This record gives sequence, structure tokens and C-alpha cells, in this order.
Amino acid sequence: MSAPQSAAAQPQGKQPHEKRGAALLRPSAFRGSRLWWHFLLDAAVLAVLLGIGVLGFGPTFGHDPLYLLAGFGAIMLGLGVAALGAHWRLGLITMVGLAFVVYMVFGSALAASHEAILGFIPSLSSLRGLLLGIMLSWKQLLTLAAPVGTSVDVMVVPYLSAFVAAVVAGTLAWRLRNAYWAIIPVLVLFITAILFGTAQVFLPVLRGSLLAIVAIVWLAYRHELLRREMAGAISANQQVQDKDSARTSFLRSVGMAAGVILVAGAVTMVAAPVLTTSTSREVLRDAVIPPPDLHQLPSPLTKFRDYVKNEKDTVLFDVAGLPKNGRVRVAAMDNYDGVVFNVDPNSSASFAPIGDPTSLNQSGQGTGSDVDLVIDGYTGVWIPSLLVAHSLRYESAQGKTPTLYLNKESGTALNLEGVAKGDSYTMDVEFPQVDGNKLAGSDFGSVRLPKLENVPQVVATKANEIVGEADTPLKKVQALEGALQREGKFSNGLEGQTPSNSGHSAARITKLLSGKEMVGDDEQYAAAMVLMARHLGIPARVVMGFYLDEKDPLNGAQSAKIKGSDVHAWVEVNFSGLGWVPFSPTPDKDHVPNPPEPQNASKPKPQVLQPPPPPQEAAELPPDSAPDALDTDGKKDQQAGIFGMILMIAAVAAIPILIIALPLILVVVLKTRRRKKRHTTGLPSDRVGGGWSEVLSLATDLGAGIDGNGTRRETAVSLYSAFPESQGTTALLAERADAAIFGPGQPSEEEVVSYWQNVDESVKGMTESVGFWKRQRAKFSPRSLLADVKSSARSKARERSLQAGDQANSNAGNGQGWTAKRSPLARLMKKS
Repeated sequence: MSAPQSAAAQPQGKQPHEKRGAALLRPSAFRGSRLWWHFLLDAAVLAVLLGIGVLGFGPTFGHDPLYLLAGFGAIMLGLGVAALGAHWRLGLITMVGLAFVVYMVFGSALAASHEAILGFIPSLSSLRGLLLGIMLSWKQLLTLAAPVGTSVDVMVVPYLSAFVAAVVAGTLAWRLRNAYWAIIPVLVLFITAILFGTAQVFLPVLRGSLLAIVAIVWLAYRHELLRREMAGAISANQQVQDKDSARTSFLRSVGMAAGVILVAGAVTMVAAPVLTTSTSREVLRDAVIPPPDLHQLPSPLTKFRDYVKNEKDTVLFDVAGLPKNGRVRVAAMDNYDGVVFNVDPNSSASFAPIGDPTSLNQSGQGTGSDVDLVIDGYTGVWIPSLLVAHSLRYESAQGKTPTLYLNKESGTALNLEGVAKGDSYTMDVEFPQVDGNKLAGSDFGSVRLPKLENVPQVVATKANEIVGEADTPLKKVQALEGALQREGKFSNGLEGQTPSNSGHSAARITKLLSGKEMVGDDEQYAAAMVLMARHLGIPARVVMGFYLDEKDPLNGAQSAKIKGSDVHAWVEVNFSGLGWVPFSPTPDKDHVPNPPEPQNASKPKPQVLQPPPPPQEAAELPPDSAPDALDTDGKKDQQAGIFGMILMIAAVAAIPILIIALPLILVVVLKTRRRKKRHTTGLPSDRVGGGWSEVLSLATDLGAGIDGNGTRRETAVSLYSAFPESQGTTALLAERADAAIFGPGQPSEEEVVSYWQNVDESVKGMTESVGFWKRQRAKFSPRSLLADVKSSARSKARERSLQAGDQANSNAGNGQGWTAKRSPLARLMKKS
């Protein structure tokens, strides 16, 4: 008899331990009434929604397939991490650690293939790039000209942003009953691709419509599943079910969802073209990219006469592959201050560091050809280039490749270290061909140009006089070009030519347009035409560069030597759909000024020596000890600009920190708010119960299994083995809470204060019984918050069940229940 008794006693002795183990082992989030393919459908929908956001990075990376591999690969990894976390019920700290390990292990193959061994095996370089890229890749992406290339320094942005968004979206979709929260990380990824993108809009109508339609359909589907689950919970307690009503409700939900989809699709299709008609879009890189300070550089056009007079026979560079009548450009100038035309860094496009030298421009549609240049006598920071260059492979004579800056809109590039003799580079160039028929029917393009200042009045008068009744954009431009070519006279001011002053200041342009004869060279005529065109609202700019004369035997040869005498300036006008079209207003060199008319020589009068004026005492002026106000203001502005740039870079670098820190801060804020509400809200008995709830919440965050259906004393017993240091205070709190809640009357305020003091002691004992890292994990764990949400949902379900039961009893009191009860007896009587 003793053997059976001992055998029976053994399971009873193990029963508390087994209960505790079962309580600590939380069930998987995938266990429930939903079928397994429902979760696969959630993963597929989230992958589509997140993939739509990843496509927004396309223009930034030049639509290179590697960015798609990084983005979509990160989505799959992120959803996998979210699924593991939902299945094992991992806490926040554990999830962050698991996500970091997955990010580092698979990042070499997805985002650092160039740095990885064999393209997928992690190396020190790839791991270092992935680790530093968490902080630095965001700034690196914004400070490079698109396309930015595919190095790990920039590929971390789509990889990390898609990975984090997928982890958060999957976790919210599978661990919360309400799926609406999962759309937040989807929208964050979509907006991130816009902010870190370019002004080029990539499939806005299609992507926006798909995002809206897929999200609405999925949310409607999840809402219907939740409604059925809640209805099933109610019907488990109250067996009342109307199949016709359920079918009607389902059809109504489907119809409403379909109507919302149709309305959203129609609004998107109508509004998207209107919202995307602008040729430019403000993005984050426009505010973050620190362009080179071009105001400290002299205008390239000021050296025009120096090339003509002093370097006319100097070989500036050798060029190979330049077609007949091909033009090598140095700079495109669109800003005028009354003295010179200069390059405005904030006009059509600012200068930015070249990201991928092999992929500079995606606007061309033809096949490019290689043009090679070798620098000889040319000096300066402006790199001689061509308008549509797809690549720029630069090799410095000093061996170290410098940082190059590119302005894609003007087709010009900078080397702030200076172009030196021996530098060589190759460009893959497309030479655009202008269709005359399209040009004749085209309107002017819409580009952003700076406002011109100190323009002489004669420019407006002359422009209106020349254009006259020209009724098309092309005719207006041709009228300006033709008038200057016909009426103008050519002179460089060299020895043996008619005197012609250099420069293109307001006084020089006034003299050119208001004199008896217009005398000048490319510098004056190009500047005058642009000023007149801009007065008429025509988008125009001055371009300085080099090209050979049409009669030169080297024009069109495989290689040619460009000299200073080959310098030219011309005008470019922007036409819609065609881009910048060149025009040359300079008259032919054989259009020389007429010789001056001879004048009768006058007899000079004899000179009379005048007495000198009496000397005057010099006025004494007080010493000027005040500092230069302009210099002081300039230093202040410079310091403010540097400080502002530092703040901007710090703000961009802090984005990933905020992404990680914001959920943690939100958890702490919600817990603090919950504790304050429990401590101060409600009756004294409610506040005592809130103190006991505070103990249970901490135990839940520390990983202890809490049976929500147990009494307070049973729960206190289950916490003995988990937190032995707080055993006495936990039992005392349970007894006092039962006495305060179920006893007669309400406890006094002194009893409530004393109870919360004991709560604080119990909480302190529980936290001190675990290690440091477990305390930190519990501080930021959302387990207790999720448990509160689930408890609130169960309470609402019970209330609805009770209301349904009360309604049924009410109907019974009105006679309906009697009829229902009587119906089985009536059926028996009918059968008999």
C-alpha cells in the first residue's frame, strides 16, 4: 500500500514545478483559431507592401539590381525574425539581439557583396562596413550624387531600413490582434525611400495605387477574421447564431471594402498626375548635401580673353574620339550680378560628390562612345567634359584619385584639388541630336534659375525690339540669335584689330547694345543674348568651352590638340522634352567693324603755364579703431553655417538611433503612465488592487508565468520559487489586497499609502533577485503592456457576452423566451 501511495505522492509533489514550467513556456502566437495559411498570406502581403517602398530607392541607385537584392532580401530576413519572435514569444531585448546577429551574418551577401569574400562570405571589410553603416551610411547616401553606386557604404540604407521595417511590421501583425499597427512601418519605409531619394519620381501612380489597394484589402480581411473570432468567443458562452445575419454582415463588409478600394484607386489615379507634374521635388539630400562654395571661385568666363591673348598657341589638352563639331564644355553659368556671369550652386542642380563614376547619367537613350582627354597646359578646378556623360574614369597624375563633384543638370564637373598636367580620364558620352521638327513645336522647359541682378535697362528695350511679333518659342530665340549675328561685329581686341574691351559687366553690355556698332567676341555676345532671353522669360545660360572651327582640318579627326585659340562661349536654351539646346549668337570673324571716319586735324593752341594752387593743410581724422563690420558679420555667418551643418549631419546620423530608441522610450513612458494611473485613480480599493497589478506586471516583464485565472493568493504561491527574496511581502500583499477589495467599506488613505510602500519593497526585492541585464530587459519589455491589452479585450468580450445574455433574458420576460421554451413541447405534442 505504501508503494502506490508513494507513487501517487510523487506527481503531487512535482505538480507546482510543472505548473510553473508550463506557465513560463508561453504558447506560440501562431496557435489559435486561424489556419496556417493565414499567416503565410500575412507574410506575402507584407512582403508586397514593403517591396513597394523599397522600389522608391531605384533612382538613387540608378536602378541597379543589387539594391533590389539588398532590399527584398532584407524583407525576407526581417519577416523570418518576426516569425521566430512570435513563435517563441521573445522579449524586446532578445528580439533586438537576434535581429542584429541576422543583420550582420547575412549582410555581407546582400549589402556588401563587393567587400565580401567570393561575394557572400563575410570578411573584415564587409563586417566593418555593415557595423559602421548603421551610423554613417545615411549621411554618405545623401552627400553623393545619384547614382550613388553599390558599395557597402550606401547599400546599408535600403538593407537596414527594409530589414527593420519588416521585423517591426511582422511582429505587430502576428503579436497584436489589430493589424492596423503593421501599416505604420510600411509607411515609414515608403517615406524613407522618398526622403533619401532624388527629385526624380519613380512610378508614383502605380506604386501609390498598389500600396493603397493592397493595404485596404488586407486590413479588411484581417478585420473580418477578428470579427469572426470575437463572434466565436461570444457564441461559446451564448449559443445564439443567425447564419443569415452572419452571411449578410460578411457580404456587407466585402461590399464596403470593394467600394473603398474603388474610391481610393480613383482618387489616386486622378490626384497622382496632378501632384507629380512638377519637374523637381524637394528631398532630404537637397538640404543636406554640402555643395562646394563656388562663390570663392572666380567665374570661368573671366579667363576668356586670357586664353585668346596669352595662351592662343598653348596646347591645353589632347582629345580623342570627339566627333565633328563636338564641343568640350568647361562650365555653364546662369547667375549674373551686374559684373560677371557665374555658376550658381543652387540653381538647376547643385554640385555633389560623384558616387559611382561608371554611372553618372541615366537620361540618355542612345549608345555612348568613349572620349579620352589628357591634360597638358590646362589648369583650374573645372574639368573639361561633355554634356551627356554616362561615366567618368579619372586618373590623376599624382596617383591618388581625387574627390570629383558633378552637376548633372549642367553637365560640368569639378576637381577642387585642381586639374594638373598628366591627368587623364575617359568618358562614355552620348551626343544628343536635336530634331528640328520637334524643336519647332516645343515649348520652353521648366527649370529653376537664379534671379539676375543689376541688368542694364537697354537689355529690355533691345530684347523687345528684336523679338517683335515672334509667336513661337523657337522663333523668339532665333530672332535674338540672328539679330546679334547680323548686326554685330567681331573683334577680340588683339593687336591689329578694332579695340574691344573684355568683360561683360553692365557697363560693357550697355556699350555693346547702345553703341553705333556692336563690337565684341563670344564673351559679350553670349552674355547679351542670355540677358535678353531671361528678360523675356526664356530659360537660358552661358556656356564656356572649346571646339574647333568648321574649316579646321582636325575637326572630326580621331584625335586633336585643343589650344587656347579654340575657346568659345555660346548660349544654351532649355526646351521641354529636348533639354538644353545650343545657340551661337557670335558673328563670323570676317564681320569686322567699319574703319573710323577720318577727322580734320585741328591746330593746337600754345600751352600757358598756370601757377600752382596754394598748399592746404591736411585734415586730421580720428583713428579708426572699430573692427571691420563686414568682416565680423562674415565670420559670424561662416560660424553659423558651420554650426548648422554640424547639427544637420548629427541629425541625419541620429536617425537609426532614434528608430531603435523610440520604441524603448515609448514602453517606459507607457509603464510610467500606467503606474501613476494605478496609484492615483479610482476608489481606495481600486488603488490597492492597482498596487497588486503593479507587482504582477513586473513579474510578467521579468519572465515569470502568471496564470490570469488564479486568485491572488494562488498567484503569490506561484511567485515563491521565482522570487524567493520577496516571498513574505508578496503573500502579505495578496492577503491585504483581498481584504481591502472584498472587505466591508473602503480602506483609509493611510492604508493605501502603506500598501504602496509594501509594493515598492516587493518590487525592489524582485528586481534585485535577478541580474543586471535581466533588469534592463524587464524595464523595456512590452510583455506586461501586451498582457494588459489582452486582458482588456477579454473583459470587453465578457461584457458583450453578458449584455447578450441580459438581452435574451429580457426577451424571455416579454414572452419570446416562453415561446422558445414551449416550442420543443409543441413539437412533441404534434408528433403524438
